[in-house]
Amino acid sequence: MTTLLQRFILISPFFFWGTAMVAMKEVLPHTSPFFVAGVRLVPAGVLVILLAIALGKPQPSTPKAWGWILLFAVVDGLLFQGFLATGLAKTGAGLGSVMIDSQPLAVALLARWLYAERVGGWGWLGLGLGVLGISCIGLGDDLLHLLQQPQPFAAISWHHWGQRGELWMLLAALSMAVGTILMRPVARHVDPIVATGWHMVLGGLPLLAIASLHQPAPWLNLHLGDLLNLGYATVFGSAIAYGVFFYFAAQGNLTSLSALTFLTPVFALTFGHLLLAETLSRLQLLGVGFTLISIYLINQRHVLGSQWQQLPLSRQLRPSETVTVNVSDHS
Repeated sequence: MTTLLQRFILISPFFFWGTAMVAMKEVLPHTSPFFVAGVRLVPAGVLVILLAIALGKPQPSTPKAWGWILLFAVVDGLLFQGFLATGLAKTGAGLGSVMIDSQPLAVALLARWLYAERVGGWGWLGLGLGVLGISCIGLGDDLLHLLQQPQPFAAISWHHWGQRGELWMLLAALSMAVGTILMRPVARHVDPIVATGWHMVLGGLPLLAIASLHQPAPWLNLHLGDLLNLGYATVFGSAIAYGVFFYFAAQGNLTSLSALTFLTPVFALTFGHLLLAETLSRLQLLGVGFTLISIYLINQRHVLGSQWQQLPLSRQLRPSETVTVNVSDHS
């Protein structure tokens, strides 16, 4: 396999995740968000399980293994995909992808709290930029108007936040972050690829049940284009993307994958603009830039720290220890 082909394959999960956001966005006006989330998960999970069987991966056999898979399914399947689809129905695909890919910020904080992993100077800089970027994205031009008020906190319309897509996207990012943290104990009891497949199936079935309760036949208004978009999000955005991601992770390329996280919203923003004519305000575009920079700093802080230590200026300053926190993305 040539190096160029390897690079294209390495980037493919992030391309598929970003473009799957656009495909899901086009389907949502015609059906329930929970139906879209469930259809994306269950068939893809079955495909991943079949792949694991073909690769000879052992299936979970202990109650403890199934317990961890069930917890993983609730957090990273049911909650994450449910929040994602609900938020995507109320916001743009590009904007939604940027907010989803802010989850390394939460992962870094959770890893420091739960596993006592240090973030380092570059990581804290990334966290600060991330908070600023998410504020610009989530509030948009309302942020400038809010800061001009005599009492900014009292001027916030808290009763409208339940209707904002950005809030659901932030909840989705938090769920995904917790799911990422859970992968460490889950992997001690079951193969990661097997756990991924089963968590998609177990997390997707409740979403389909919820969709049926809200709308008895959520597929009635779907046309051929919607079915093609759902098929793309299921096969490419879930099954293949997860399969390629975990294949390279098993080959020891997890750091490289983490460094490519920022490409997902770039693809989503590009295709959201080309296919859906989505636009962002100037402040939101600035927030997108801050968020992408912050994700890059967090994923590459150990490399930046090493390069900083080699600069003549850094030798005159007190060196700071930077410890790597592995952060991975999946949608």
